[in-house]
Amino acid sequence: MTARILDGKAVLATIKDELKARVAALADRGVVPGLGTVLVGDDPGSRWYVGAKHRDCAEIGVTSIRRDLPAGTSQDDVLAVVAELNADPACTGFLVQQPTGLDEFAILSAVDPTKDVDGLHPTNLGWLVLGKPAPLPCTPMGIIELLRRHDVPIAGAKVTVVGRGITVGRPLGLMLTRRSENATVTLCHTGTRDLADEVRSADIVVAAAGVPGLITADMVRPGAAVLDVGVSRVVAEDGTSRVAGDVDPGVLDVAGWFSPNPGGVGPMTRAMLLSNVVEAAERAADRPSVGA
Repeated sequence: MTARILDGKAVLATIKDELKARVAALADRGVVPGLGTVLVGDDPGSRWYVGAKHRDCAEIGVTSIRRDLPAGTSQDDVLAVVAELNADPACTGFLVQQPTGLDEFAILSAVDPTKDVDGLHPTNLGWLVLGKPAPLPCTPMGIIELLRRHDVPIAGAKVTVVGRGITVGRPLGLMLTRRSENATVTLCHTGTRDLADEVRSADIVVAAAGVPGLITADMVRPGAAVLDVGVSRVVAEDGTSRVAGDVDPGVLDVAGWFSPNPGGVGPMTRAMLLSNVVEAAERAADRPSVGA
């Protein structure tokens, strides 16, 4: 068996086309969505991610609002920029690119929850637990959308999520058990006893532990969908480094569907970020004006 590829790049392109129509409809109402980003320091990976987000915005008609701050910027200075973007009506949604080297929880908590396009504000995560509408975390939302767009059955499926991080594992479990998805979820991690047995029983496996090659072919039930979300940097003996996922390449010969890394969930995270920006603009446009 050779797995069918869950192509995040292709779905990202489709979603961009869909969002262009929504952005055009907002423009007819005199509304232009704006994505704000706050970048602290010169980390090459963070700079690339921020640049990619703004390139995506330009393609669909969303305004870019960049605040690039030098390394060593104080917590108070970052919070001042957050307050500025909270108050800026042209910024319909924004994020502070991590890591900053500062108190990231305090910075995240200072973001206006209605402008939280990462979907990770404590208030929005709380609404997720309570089952109320709010901005959703981008990577879990991207995983679900990637499965839907490739007609991978979710309702009634047994899903094993490996990884308990706040950006993927924990919110994904909550989202998959909503009535709109109706999956049954087992949340595992690197300390799980008999991890191979938990993975082998799953219809869908999401690997997000950050351990290179953690999921091997013998752990996967033939025909299962496997999504590689883990990101680690592996250094070779010659000193060169590369980014590695959590899934061993041999899984391709066993799985029915496979989301590669890169090219799978990563583009979907960007797609869902764009979707959150546009949705925030739509909500703001529908909100009654003060004094109206």
